[in-house]
Amino acid sequence: MTKHITIPKNFMTIFIVTFFMSNALAKTLLPPNDIADRFHNDSETIKIASSDFGHIVQEIPAAVFYPNSVDDIASLVKYAYNNSVPINVAARGQAHSTWGQSLARDGVVVNMTSLGNRLNGSGIIVSSDSSLGSYADVGGEQLWIDVLNTTLQYGLSPVSWVDYLYLTVGGTLSNAGISGQSFRFGPQISNVYELDVITGKGEFVTCSPKENSELYYAVLGGLGQFGIITRARIALEPAPKRVKWLRLFYSDFSAFTKDQENLISKNERRDNKALNYLEGMLLLNQGPQDLSFYPVSAYARINSLVTQYGIIYCLEAAKYYYDDRESRVEKLLDLLKGNLGFLPDFMFEKDVTYMEFLNRVRSSELFLRSKGQWEVPHPWLNLFVPESRILDFNSGVLKNIILKQKIPAGIVLIYPMNRNKWDDKMSVVIPDEDVFYVVSMLHSSGFNKWEAYDNQNKEILQFCDDAGIQVKPYLGHYATQEDWINHFGSKWESFRARKALFDPKMILSPGQRIFNNN
Repeated sequence: MTKHITIPKNFMTIFIVTFFMSNALAKTLLPPNDIADRFHNDSETIKIASSDFGHIVQEIPAAVFYPNSVDDIASLVKYAYNNSVPINVAARGQAHSTWGQSLARDGVVVNMTSLGNRLNGSGIIVSSDSSLGSYADVGGEQLWIDVLNTTLQYGLSPVSWVDYLYLTVGGTLSNAGISGQSFRFGPQISNVYELDVITGKGEFVTCSPKENSELYYAVLGGLGQFGIITRARIALEPAPKRVKWLRLFYSDFSAFTKDQENLISKNERRDNKALNYLEGMLLLNQGPQDLSFYPVSAYARINSLVTQYGIIYCLEAAKYYYDDRESRVEKLLDLLKGNLGFLPDFMFEKDVTYMEFLNRVRSSELFLRSKGQWEVPHPWLNLFVPESRILDFNSGVLKNIILKQKIPAGIVLIYPMNRNKWDDKMSVVIPDEDVFYVVSMLHSSGFNKWEAYDNQNKEILQFCDDAGIQVKPYLGHYATQEDWINHFGSKWESFRARKALFDPKMILSPGQRIFNNN
């Protein structure tokens, strides 16, 4: 099916969208006059909207929609829903998907960032009340880095983050939003009090756990299938000033995971003795290491250690503090380190500002951009792995696939989370164990080399299937609806019913290929 959009140069009241169906029947559709001039289909705009951060999948939309307001988005979706030939609509923030999830072939891509400053002149408003405490009302198009900058002006901050802050609020909440804080504070979707959503019918709905709760739970982690998030009310707490940032090396995977799991067992939100952040990563003997965190004097012995063992497991932890509590935090960390089984000569520590820590990925991004290595294919694979099988995953995947194949793996993250920090009423699917691991293989490749990583990803998934390791892809993609049904498992029926309720013509987020997999 091909769709052609013609926009009059004078943006008069008629905007013609012609759909040529397979039976050669043409239909002419007239959108509302007040949004006709929001559609763009020049070649450069279409080119940008045809790809995402993955640079693997290309889906050419008919047009890109640049809203001036939330009402514009509602008018667009209502128009798309009410036409005799429904029009697919995809909300696009930073398009940080890697397999085309934010694309809309032959449909309309909504450029969310064009909303700009709104909500009385700002897309971020900080408030408080007696029942919720401090919170921020944030436009779905806003970047997390801007949320951080704005809330810090009030001495406040969200508590759950993603590793890379130049993503939109609506985008991360449509998936889950995870990072090293999730073991204690839950994913970002567990820290949202309220949402404004445009449903697949074009209806503007405010929802929360107490009001329109079915939509609230559907949208959070719902992969954009039930509505477009235009506002989120985010929980805030007092912001710390500085961060003690540790990296500890392990040669033994069992000791590495044992220590990670012990550390995340202290996870109460108000426990001052608990860590604020815990992740882990691999150092692989597959070429040059990124050693920018470490002192230059340690480079030689780190490289020697990686060469000796093939894989080194790095536990990364952080403890936030205020200026007057540094000595107390240092004593706490000394106690924690005394109970850990890391290699004694391989403990590294930094003391940085809170902003420097949360925005730590930005410097890597800017470096890669300067080398022309940012806008390249990213055949990523992100998995949730049950804790009971993480040792099998290490031997079967990390050692016998990733290390043996010697395809430069890039960044590989591995760290545990607590299931009780997630709300099972939300759409996202996680393993059915009290503790599960995030394993993220964040590959980058040349444009003619990504298939090698994709084949490796498939081999990893096949190994897990053959070994009975019930992994759940995060930010995943599937070729068929049957695969999605298997992914959602017992949640599928409620997911399907919510789709029928909030997006009955299945026009939203077609790039996920859940209900539109043709």
